[in-house]
Amino acid sequence: QVQLVESGGGLVQTGGSLRLSCAASGRTFTNVYAMGWFRQAPGAEREFVAAIPWSGGNTYYADSGKDRFTISRDNTKNTVNLQMNSLKPEDAAVYYCAADRLLSAITTMAQISYWGQGTQVTVSS
Repeated sequence: QVQLVESGGGLVQTGGSLRLSCAASGRTFTNVYAMGWFRQAPGAEREFVAAIPWSGGNTYYADSGKDRFTISRDNTKNTVNLQMNSLKPEDAAVYYCAADRLLSAITTMAQISYWGQGTQVTVSS
């Protein structure tokens, strides 16, 4: 089992920045998992935001976050981060961290093995 705990959410003004973090624990080899961020706004379906393979190589982003969001990971600390800049009101949502052995599961949001509880991001206009 892998436990994921998100942090860093909060209230920010339009154009501001937030850095979300996800701490993984429970399995000593969490660094073999691909990690990702998803978000869900009220009344909307959960959607993919960003993904990073276990190696920290190529990263993947939804069009909504390209050029504004940056995903990174530190396997020595079992953490994955999402730096969000130039935030817009439409970025407001609960942001979830996810992990799976398959990067494709993260990028396609298919049968992901582990989810965090989420952290709220609110963007004021």
